Amino acid sequence: MDLNINLHGAKRAKKDEFYTRLRDIEYELRHYIAHFLGQVVYCNCDDPRVSNFFDFFSKQFEWYGLKKLIATCYKNQQPDLFSQHDSEKAVYLEYYGDQDGNCRPDPHEIHVKPLKGDGDFRSAECIELLKEADIVVTNPPFSLFREYVAQLMEYDKKFLIIGNMNAITYKEIFPLIMQNKIWLGYGTSGRDMLFDVPDEYAKELVETKKEGSAYRIVDGIVKGRLGNACWFTNLPHKKRNDEMILYKRYTPEEYPHYDNYDAIEVSKTKHIPVDYPGAMGVPITFLDKYNPEQFEIIQFRKGDDGKDLSINVKCPYFRILIRNKQI
Repeated sequence: MDLNINLHGAKRAKKDEFYTRLRDIEYELRHYIAHFLGQVVYCNCDDPRVSNFFDFFSKQFEWYGLKKLIATCYKNQQPDLFSQHDSEKAVYLEYYGDQDGNCRPDPHEIHVKPLKGDGDFRSAECIELLKEADIVVTNPPFSLFREYVAQLMEYDKKFLIIGNMNAITYKEIFPLIMQNKIWLGYGTSGRDMLFDVPDEYAKELVETKKEGSAYRIVDGIVKGRLGNACWFTNLPHKKRNDEMILYKRYTPEEYPHYDNYDAIEVSKTKHIPVDYPGAMGVPITFLDKYNPEQFEIIQFRKGDDGKDLSINVKCPYFRILIRNKQI
């Protein structure tokens, strides 16, 4: 496989050209402070000199008690947010914290080092940096999400990354969710994540898309909107221990059975019945409320016949089959 060609193409794809805002990073990271004490953090899909991830961790280095911060970027040596990826080589940055007592990261304290290659997160030298890291935090290319997560699993890394909610449906990702090796982050539900986008793409959004759906204008600047963007992690957080409050009672009329699996259809997560002991099909948004002590995940989407779950031959949107462990 030609890593350069594949990653070059992926990073140029419009769906990958979304850059995380500082406010969204701040909102999510505050729920994991205890996990970062004495840790090496690696941001391996960011231009380290303009990345909001690097900016956040360098300024919060002492507050989070970090040991070291590393950041790399694919095919870029220029301090521009939207790289053209036209440099055959890249650099990486290392930061060990404030050295002169002014409580801020100064240029002379940030070590810029050349990479022999282009900074592809799959390259040998970037994997060596990954091995050194304790926690990986970044916004990887959405189109390479499967491969990116597979690498984190292979090297047994803790992580907090942004992805598309639909990644839950990937055959490579859902088994990891079932095995409690990956779950959704704290702030996944109810937050409208906006992203910085290249000027050319911002213009295209305004000309071809509806404001409020694909983009929003904030202080006169076009921000890309991904309503299905969310955080994925394997770091425990308080919300994961919260039990869902159930209040509805099961009735055959309100909860029809599937044609091809012994389970009932629950069209909204909040409507999970409090008194049903069997299998239930729920929307994928259930995972934002999922507490593994309260529910068991049985399987995803398919019935006993290997086909999509159906009711009167009609298939609802993707469903996760679960069971209440407390009944």
